[in-house]
Amino acid sequence: MRNLKNILLLILAINIISCASEEEYVDITNDDIVNDGDDGDVTDDDILALTLNLPTTSFNYANIILPIYFLDNQLQDEDNTPNNNPITDAGATLGRVLFYDKKLSANNTVSCASCHIQENGFSDPNTLSIGFEGGLTGRNSMGLANAKFYNNGRFFWDERADSLEDQVLMPIQDAVEMGLTLDELTNKVAAEEYYQILFTRAFGDANVTTERISMALAQFVRSMVSYESKFDQGMAQVNNENTPFPNFTASENLGKNLFYSNRTRCSDCHDTNAMVGDAARNNGLDAILTDLGVGGVTGNNGDRGEFKVGSLRNIELTAPYMHDGRFATLGDVIDHYDTGVQNSADLDNRLRVGGGQVRRLNLTPAERQGLIDFLLTLTDNNFVTDEKYSDPFKEN
Repeated sequence: MRNLKNILLLILAINIISCASEEEYVDITNDDIVNDGDDGDVTDDDILALTLNLPTTSFNYANIILPIYFLDNQLQDEDNTPNNNPITDAGATLGRVLFYDKKLSANNTVSCASCHIQENGFSDPNTLSIGFEGGLTGRNSMGLANAKFYNNGRFFWDERADSLEDQVLMPIQDAVEMGLTLDELTNKVAAEEYYQILFTRAFGDANVTTERISMALAQFVRSMVSYESKFDQGMAQVNNENTPFPNFTASENLGKNLFYSNRTRCSDCHDTNAMVGDAARNNGLDAILTDLGVGGVTGNNGDRGEFKVGSLRNIELTAPYMHDGRFATLGDVIDHYDTGVQNSADLDNRLRVGGGQVRRLNLTPAERQGLIDFLLTLTDNNFVTDEKYSDPFKEN
């Protein structure tokens, strides 16, 4: 009997030791990082992995190899990257996290990406975007592809932001869009352990400032260069937009010829191989202006009805179109430039012909379809599915 008691005590002791050993492995410590039986050190990557799907080696944002036709002087002259904020891999990675983080809104419900959706060419399929409390923005959300290529560096439809660094902070402070003060923004960001790591990697220390937030967000947006469409495949073969592309259909080549012709002058306002604007333009949407655009910011009569000209890259995906989202389809847009341009004192002179009359294109049905088909060749499926531009946050 005594031996049996000793055996039972021994079994009980073994069970206690076993339970204690198991607790060492299952007990959640160090902010939910599990002791894996090594030396117990928790790495920065361990901390980041609790919240984020980030590669151990950063994605390449700073040194994207662009095709040779993207490297001509004309396009490089459009680059609005300031000398004090070049793209870095660590900076753009931080910007990517900030871009998708809903904590940058007052009630943690919307992020920059809520209104700039990757699969929609970083635009919004809604006519007006929905803010953090359900309110609607005043204008349609513009796509972000090739935002770095716009020489004057101004942003928003009415160009009220002097630079991308200024622009990225404005929606965060907007009473409809995200609803934070800058002090609230820095406090919320500084409270997150993953940001302490990402700011240190990007800027050398964990100090969170509005300037650093704007710099990182701007780096991420400027890294969004779209250059792998069907159009690019054609350019890679012939390197001349005036030559028929062997990978194009007859309709696509017809549309390309029209796009670059003096008849339509489409390429005058959507310039370079990035298909970007050179300045804000009044494109004849209304004879009587209800939105002054740039003129509402500058107060200059000559700027009335002018709006920023965005890149046409991924235009198939960024509907609806124009600053107010009035056109649902590319066909609607072509119809506007064909027969619908409205005359006003401030209409861009590129939409006029001799004698001051409004330009009418008088397109045939085949020409209209050709222009639409050409615009579809600007869709870059790699860009809108690329992981390095996608949401890095793990699902809860």
